Amino acid sequence: MKVVILAGGYGTRLSEYTKTIPKPMVTICGKPIIVRIIEHYIKYGHKEFFIALGYKGIVIKKYFKKKKFSKEIKINLIDTGKNTMTGGRLKRLRKFLNKTFLLTYGDGLSNININDLVKFHKKSKKMVTLTAVRPPARFGAIDISGKIVKYFREKNSLDTGWINGGFFVIEPNIFNFIKGDKTYLEREPFTKITEKKQLIAFKHKGFWQCMDTLRDKEILEKKIKKKKI
Repeated sequence: MKVVILAGGYGTRLSEYTKTIPKPMVTICGKPIIVRIIEHYIKYGHKEFFIALGYKGIVIKKYFKKKKFSKEIKINLIDTGKNTMTGGRLKRLRKFLNKTFLLTYGDGLSNININDLVKFHKKSKKMVTLTAVRPPARFGAIDISGKIVKYFREKNSLDTGWINGGFFVIEPNIFNFIKGDKTYLEREPFTKITEKKQLIAFKHKGFWQCMDTLRDKEILEKKIKKKKI
């Protein structure tokens, strides 16, 4: 199954790094996060990747000219426009994607079982499966009466609802719902697909972490050092 990785955004909330390199090239324990994402899919037998490039895509191209995987791994680096939105980037890859394919963002890691995700999607016979995750806790939970704190405890992920964690399985008819470069995949296309009851969620209760900020990068590095990913 072909794997698409969206790797063209500006990554403005991680400007400590993204002034000079695109976010997917930010290293986690010495290895670009995009390589860690690719390696996770390879572990489940996926061998052909389409990297949707945009902002500072030349940096990713130069890296993969030197980076060597095994011979059967194919990395396709496709320019999808500097200011193209997520849906638009995907639509620019339409000619390569005529069967069920996998899609993820270039800035998140998880220990999700890709085989289980694909089985779930095939069984459902729906157009799109997204991976639902609980966002990592950031703040302490409190209850206040007047000025007095009546209740306090460290917040955990169970205090929050489910969010889109990426790691999609998608059928090619998704392209009928994407207008062009300015389309955000997560807005009009997913809204319309939801209305048609063609979007389902695979609940992943294991590890998941996006890398939006420097703090997120530090969390990911700690997890990898503890071998939790």
